[in-house]
Amino acid sequence: MKKLTLSENNKKIVGVCGGIGEYFNIDATIIRILWIIGTLISFGSGILAYVICWALIPYDQE
Repeated sequence: MKKLTLSENNKKIVGVCGGIGEYFNIDATIIRILWIIGTLISFGSGILAYVICWALIPYDQE
């Protein structure tokens, strides 16, 4: 069973976008670009969403 975790292999800051990319089998760069665009469009709300995801998504225990 696939589980959403922070990425240890594909991370730039803490692995949120890398983990989401691994979960959905999408390149993490695409997730990062979409996240940046969303942050700019939402006047910075993406930063808060990133911090919340960092707090809620667990690290990979393997």
